[in-house]
Amino acid sequence: MSEIRRIGDTSDILGEGPVWDVQEQAFYWVDIRGRAVRRYDWHTGRVRSWTMPEMVGSLALRASGGLLLAMQKSISLFDPASGRFEQVAAPEADRENMRFNDGKCDRQGRFWVGSMDDVKREPAGTLYRLDAKRDCVPMVTGVITPNSLAWSPDGRTMYFSDSRSHLIAAYPFDAATGELGAARVFYRTEPPAIPDGATVDAEGCVWCALYGGGRVVRIAPDGRLDRSIELPVQQPTSCQFAGPALDVLFVTTAKQRLGPDELAKQPLAGALLAIDPGVTGLPEARYAG
Repeated sequence: MSEIRRIGDTSDILGEGPVWDVQEQAFYWVDIRGRAVRRYDWHTGRVRSWTMPEMVGSLALRASGGLLLAMQKSISLFDPASGRFEQVAAPEADRENMRFNDGKCDRQGRFWVGSMDDVKREPAGTLYRLDAKRDCVPMVTGVITPNSLAWSPDGRTMYFSDSRSHLIAAYPFDAATGELGAARVFYRTEPPAIPDGATVDAEGCVWCALYGGGRVVRIAPDGRLDRSIELPVQQPTSCQFAGPALDVLFVTTAKQRLGPDELAKQPLAGALLAIDPGVTGLPEARYAG
């Protein structure tokens, strides 16, 4: 295990939504509160940022080019080259205080994204499935804070967390139809640590950032804690394998709600971090629509 290192010089209020683009050899992520989409070029080390008209909770690569963004009030296509947006779905446009949060594509190219009440933190959110034909289907309701979306390498299990419950659930997953079976408890966290963004490695283990817990954990397919990596920040938000060999774990972080004294103790809060975990990840699927 190498030392934890910083990538670039960005400082996010709430970094999230990391995705590695195998074709471009670039890493995309968002700063939700900063209303930004960012791109790190692996070969040049440059970071480019796009200012968004509203908050963006997560993103996905698109098979035909460009990005799919889970924005505050809509799911929209975004062309980084032209800056053009195209709305795809807006199932909660008329609901006050709602925004989209964690989102990711399953291995068949369907985009899954959860909504949340960003003010009252009530169980008003929904996990949606956006199909290639742009049908937006509610799949899980009564969600407070949707996170930890990931799929097993064989595509037969979907992981998802309502973070406020302090557990990650595992759902039997029908890859052909995108339907879910009955959830079971996969992994529990101890407060104040909550399960945030997650990814799966090539061995089928789940890596999850524990927001408020100051670490990322590797959980075996049977739910056993395999590894815990302490970080120099208390608010890691998500993680994603990156690099030409998919052997670097990038970790997004946040500095929201930290006072001057806490920020002085955590100078890397809000930074993009990298770890060499000794295992490799899997390429992320692209949105098929």
